[in-house]
Amino acid sequence: MNAVLSVRDLRKHYPKVKAVDGVSFDVIEGSCLGLLGPNGAGKSTTVEMLEGLVQPSSGEILYRGKPLDAEYREYVGMQFQNTALQDFLTVRENLNFFGSLYKRVMPIDRLIEACRLEEFLDRDHRKLSGGQRQRMLLAIALVNNPDLVFLDEPTTGLDPQARRNFWDLVRAVKARGTTVVLTTHYMEEAYLLCDDIAIMDHGRVIARGSPQQLLAEHFNDSVLELPAAEVDGRELPMPLVRKVDRVEIMSADVNGTVRALLAAGLSLAQLKIRPRTLEDLFLQLTGSELRA
Repeated sequence: MNAVLSVRDLRKHYPKVKAVDGVSFDVIEGSCLGLLGPNGAGKSTTVEMLEGLVQPSSGEILYRGKPLDAEYREYVGMQFQNTALQDFLTVRENLNFFGSLYKRVMPIDRLIEACRLEEFLDRDHRKLSGGQRQRMLLAIALVNNPDLVFLDEPTTGLDPQARRNFWDLVRAVKARGTTVVLTTHYMEEAYLLCDDIAIMDHGRVIARGSPQQLLAEHFNDSVLELPAAEVDGRELPMPLVRKVDRVEIMSADVNGTVRALLAAGLSLAQLKIRPRTLEDLFLQLTGSELRA
């Protein structure tokens, strides 16, 4: 498998902070790499160096085996968390403006269709909904028909429907063979879109692999959830994890645990049983709440 990006011992040190402290990984062509981590983990600084916007203190970033150069941005698309656009321009005018900045561009009709912009193409970008704006910004990131696209928390603030619609667009981008680097704090998003995940904390990669591989490596149990009111005042022969209005029981033997709960006289009418998730793994590895 060919690596589009190769990162070797990447570091970014400031006078009082080691923002990135020895990160190495490859981004395989046609894949989606997810960078996850709490605030201050170093993922945003890492992405800014991969984009060529921030100069590393040391280490190496190679694009198709060569150091980043002036031509690199011709092959790369970027969707930032926040993008300032010229007032009064329509969606179509924004696409034409950004397309004029590159030597190669995706045909605008193809871009409009790929990002589903038809219904608001001639609307002032300031009057777009959150989901419409993100679709426009994705189109801007794809305007130069990039081989590699960076998506920096692209669905933050979107409602569930708009978020899922955006996921469909990202899947379509991947299906065309474009390589994606995604930062997100939505664990479901990472699980569904990413072929490979790197979890960062304190400037280092602390876990790496596919979502399924990471879960299999770290967990061999399931989670049973009950309302807290159901177990209050009862002595149960198993450890409980309290979560405000509910309790969680981690068990590698679900059948045995259910039998024990029934023997203790608990009602299981509101029992929920779920597999471990990336959110469980994230919290176990970083000890941090999921934050934007």
